[in-house]
Parts: sequence; structure tokens; C-alpha cells
Amino acid sequence: MTILYNPFFLLFITFVFLFLFRVVLIKTGLIFTVKKKWRLFEDCFHVYQLFKVPKFNESMQRNQLYHKVFVYLNSLTSVEDSDFTNLFTGKKPNEILLRLDPSQIIEDDFLGAKILWINEDNNLVLKIRKADKRRVLRPYLQHIHSISDDLDEKKRDLKLYMNVVGHGDDQKGRWRCVPFTHPSTFETIAMESDLKNKVKSDLESFLKAKQYYHRLGRVWKRSYLLYGPSGTGKSSFIAALANFLSYDVYDIDLSKVSDDSDLKLLLLQSSAKSVIVIEDLDRYLSEKSTAVSLSGILNFMDGMLTSSCGEERVMVFTMNGKDHVDQAVLRPGRIDVHIHFPLCDFTAFKTLANSYLGLKDHKLFPQVEEIFQNGSSLSPAEIGELMIANRNSPSRALKSVIHALQTDGDGRGALNIGRRSTENGPRKLSGEMGEGSGVFGKEGANAVKEFKKLYGLLRVKSSRKSQSFDLNGDQKEGG
Repeated sequence: MTILYNPFFLLFITFVFLFLFRVVLIKTGLIFTVKKKWRLFEDCFHVYQLFKVPKFNESMQRNQLYHKVFVYLNSLTSVEDSDFTNLFTGKKPNEILLRLDPSQIIEDDFLGAKILWINEDNNLVLKIRKADKRRVLRPYLQHIHSISDDLDEKKRDLKLYMNVVGHGDDQKGRWRCVPFTHPSTFETIAMESDLKNKVKSDLESFLKAKQYYHRLGRVWKRSYLLYGPSGTGKSSFIAALANFLSYDVYDIDLSKVSDDSDLKLLLLQSSAKSVIVIEDLDRYLSEKSTAVSLSGILNFMDGMLTSSCGEERVMVFTMNGKDHVDQAVLRPGRIDVHIHFPLCDFTAFKTLANSYLGLKDHKLFPQVEEIFQNGSSLSPAEIGELMIANRNSPSRALKSVIHALQTDGDGRGALNIGRRSTENGPRKLSGEMGEGSGVFGKEGANAVKEFKKLYGLLRVKSSRKSQSFDLNGDQKEGG
């Protein structure tokens, strides 16, 4: 009996009991229950303050702080330790991503202070002790900004947004998005290399020109018009542009826009560092197949709202042709750069042959060149499909292209050149390029010859009406 009263024995028994109790807590998961109950008990002695971070602000724009907090919270290890969370597959093989679930509570620690985040519907709620607020809140938010910016920079996944039809008063979240994984780049599109270099130079200049635009009192945005027949690569060019800039893409379907105000709302809910796209604008304008008025489209392009909310955006409009489009749509300020996408010529054909078939030269190339010179042509999409179908035999692929040019493409190239040689009348070319306009050119006489020589060169109207530069595939006659 005396051993029971031995202090060393009692100490040993206590140590063994605590060890076994800890093992039981860990093995059975009771430790998490104990921690949760202890937090509830501890909270009874503290006063908390709540701060709500909404997904949209009062003017229905996306709240950038919400995005930064969301990115930051998803990077915390406490997401994995929480009671429940969402699992998604990533882009990499066997990659599993953890993402916040509605009503999920995430715990964070910063400068010795305990901070809780609650994920509510379209809101993230910050819960912090009042005693810690003055000391921690401001540096904590700055910490979130810094971490989220680094995470965005390291693994920025581009997204493609599409507008959906609004229902009643529920105008929030008009965009639905999917990952933007289009593989097109400026290296893969069929475009004359000199033109591609000028476009890339223009985009790089835009990215560095924020202070310059603001000094001029202009909105930091750039707008492009892509015009030409279907299948000439306009959509692939948009994808290449977005990949080059690492910008998200917002594709606006005007048939799903209810009125002018609805179009403005879509712009409000877009984010900076994005490409805003409206395809086939000439069709909507001519057929009046949208509820949006011409005035609404003009205001969308350069109105007061765009001046306030259009910063760090590139707008791209596509058309099959601009001959019958109101000149108010095409004026400088609304359209900065015009790029013509013609039917395929021999230079573009060689680019396609290199990309699709790995051919830099072939014995059939002279025959293909002669057919192009005789006025036959097809769209890059048509030639690309023929090459894909016969990719296992380059010779058979070239023969199928030759056959198609001789049958389906007979005369199309000549008609295309003739149409463009008289389009919009003569233009005078200059030899300098500025931020708002750019000009490159040569003097010429024959329209067909100049088309082959100057396909893709930058040009601008030198008249007072226009200071935009035009990346056309032809040199107008006259002037």
C-alpha cells in the first residue's frame, strides 16, 4: 500500500494516463471536437467585429477585394483541415484542388491574432476580435493583397466568360465562365510575319502606356476591328491576342442582351486585364437582330461608362465586311486599329503548310504559287481542314489543296483583290507611327501587285477624320 502513496509512482501513473488520453483523442478524432468546444468556450469572453466583403459593389461591378481574398483563402492549409471542403480536378495530371464551400468557416492566424472567414452566398465575412482589430486589420488586408497578387502571377488560369439571359431583377452574375484553353498563338496563326510583329509591338506598347494615356486624359484601353470573310482566322487571332496578353476573354452575344442598359451592365461586371469581344457586329447592325440600339453600341464603345470602367481592357469587334457599316462605328476613339483578314495567299499558305504538315518547301509549291497568282484562293480554314485530313501524307495534302483551288477557289482571290482595291477610296501614306496612329507603306500602281507586296502592312488615313491605323492586306490604287 505504501507504493500507492509514493510521489514518483503517482507521477508515473499521471503521465501514463495523460499519454493514453492523448492517444485516444488523436486516434478517435476527439481532439478536434475538444478544440471546437474550447473555441466556443473561449469566444464567450471576447467581443468580435464582422466585416463583409461582397462579390459585387454598389454599382454592380466585380469587387476586386473579393477575388483577392478568395484566392488567398484557397491557398491556406486550414482549408484542408476544415470539416468539409470541395474537391476539383486540376489541369495537371492527377492534380486535386481544394476549394471553399458555401457556409464554410476558415481559420487564419496573423501577428498572433486569430481571424475567422465565413463563406456566405456572394459574400466573404471577416470575423476578428475587437481587441485585435486596430493592430491587425490594415496590415492583414495588405498581406492578403500581396499574397494573392503573387499567386495570380504564378498560376494565372485564363477564363472565357459568356453572357447569359437575365431573369427578372436578378441581374447579378450575368457572366458564366469556363477555362480558356485555346492553343492559338501568334506563332501558329497564318498571318504575314511583318504584320504579326507590328501587332505584337502595338500590344506591348499598350501594356506599358498607362501613365501616357492618363497624361493625355484618355482611357487606358485599345480597340481592334477584324474584318474579312468567314474562315480567315479572326477567332484564332482573338485567342492568340488573349494568350499573348494573358487576359481573360468576355464574349458578348448581343442576341442575349435585352437593352442598352443591359449591355452597360455586362461591361460593369467585367474585370480589368480582359479582352471584350463582340463578333459579327455588322450582322447585328444590318439585320437589327438585337434589342441593343446603334446608340447603345456606340456608347458601349467609347461612352461615359466605358471611360469610367473600361480601364486596362482590349475591345475586339469582328465583321465580314465594313463597307455598309455606319462610319460613326468606325471612327477613331471607337476603333483604334483595323486589321483585314483576306482569303489565303501563297505566303499564308506556306505558313499553314509549315504548321500543319511541317513543310518549309516542297516540289509542288511552285504549282500552288502559280494557282494563287492566277486569282484562285480559299480561306485559311478550308486549306487547314484539307491538310488535317491528309496530314499523314504531305504530298496528298498538297494535291488536295491544288484540286480544291482549281475547282472551288477559281476566281475567288481575284474577286477579293478587286473588291479591296476600291474599298473606301484612295489613302495617302505617311512614314511615322505614334501612340494613337501608325503608318507604314510604299507607293504603288497596280492593285494586284501591291496586294501581294503589302499584305498585312499597317496604314492609316491621313485625313483629319481618322487618326487610327489600318492593318489592311492591300494598297489602294490612286492617291
